[in-house]
Amino acid sequence: MLANQSLVMSRLRLAAGLAVLAGTLGGCASWGGGKEPVATRTDEATTTDSAPAERSPTATEVAAARAGSTAPTQVVTSEAINSTAPATYTVKRGDTLWDISAMYLKDPWLWPEIWHVNPQVANPHLIYPGDVLALVYGSDGRPAVILQQAGGARLDPMLRSMPLNGAIATIPYSSIAAFLERPSVISKEQLKSSPRIVALRDHHVIAGAGHVVYVQGIDASAQRNSRFAVVHVGEPIKDPDGGGLLGYQGIYAATGLLTEPGRPATITLTDSAREALVGDRLLQVDNDVPLNFLPRAPRTDITGSIISVMEGVSLIGQYRIVAINRGKRHGLESGNVLAVDQAGEKIRDTTASAFAGMKMGSAFAPRVKLPDERAGTMLVFKVYDRMSYGLIVEARRPIRLHDVVRTP
Repeated sequence: MLANQSLVMSRLRLAAGLAVLAGTLGGCASWGGGKEPVATRTDEATTTDSAPAERSPTATEVAAARAGSTAPTQVVTSEAINSTAPATYTVKRGDTLWDISAMYLKDPWLWPEIWHVNPQVANPHLIYPGDVLALVYGSDGRPAVILQQAGGARLDPMLRSMPLNGAIATIPYSSIAAFLERPSVISKEQLKSSPRIVALRDHHVIAGAGHVVYVQGIDASAQRNSRFAVVHVGEPIKDPDGGGLLGYQGIYAATGLLTEPGRPATITLTDSAREALVGDRLLQVDNDVPLNFLPRAPRTDITGSIISVMEGVSLIGQYRIVAINRGKRHGLESGNVLAVDQAGEKIRDTTASAFAGMKMGSAFAPRVKLPDERAGTMLVFKVYDRMSYGLIVEARRPIRLHDVVRTP
């Protein structure tokens, strides 16, 4: 009995001694002899005696990390900031991220490199009406835009859930609303999966507003009164680089409402621009196109061309929608920004020595291609496998079909 008590007491004294020793060693490791670690400045980052200090990632790095890869970032200096950029700015309803980016930067697509992301904040990339932004400069002279004060929309969940006070979009919805409601290009993927008109009520040959049509292929989950654009499939669109099929011209015919789901489903046409026919395709109007992405350069070098222009115009200006012959397989994502170059003309060099002074025979002079010249900027918002849609957000000169798009 006494031996057992002695053994227990010995174990308790040993445990207490070890605890004191661990505390002493922990204190030494924490305080380093009573002195706090001194931060030292290096060329790369601020470090301590033990480990480098962490820095907040840029928006591009955060997006790349979520995608499971790394993307190169571009160092933005004070020269990239507009001379008229405000020290502080209060975000207003109706603002777009592109507008704010253009207010601060000479090249708005560099916004992810100056927007200071706090990874501890839910949805740190989003900006809301009422937020106060501030332009600051670090000790190395690099500019950054920070959230100086959060607006009420960010703090109040009820307000934040209301569309009028939601996060500002990158581009104005009104600019792509016509595209969503009246698509003029059908991709190969859309053609394979889109519903089709199989019959018209009362054996009509054509249908217009007020007529009923029967459609095969509408998803069973579609709700009554869902809106669809009825599109006639036109000429094929070939890739100018190789001639592969990218899609088809889409000729808008009508808009219809789903009045009775089923196989086939019943659609009532509400308005029409031309007759709807058996075989026409239906594309749902309520496309899920996110509008709050960050503008950024593609991760790879991309060169393509404009293959189609919405609404059939010959000269393309700001806020026109275009289709290009590059997509997911080429590395494009929603939010990527591309430079648009006006394709240089091919002319006959009649000044060549063999033709100098000759009035005849210029048709045999050698051809010379003039340089491509920067004409504008486009922002990609809808991406398919081999083609994409983009919005022209800047137009320095008229943009045309077959003009070149490339990584800026």
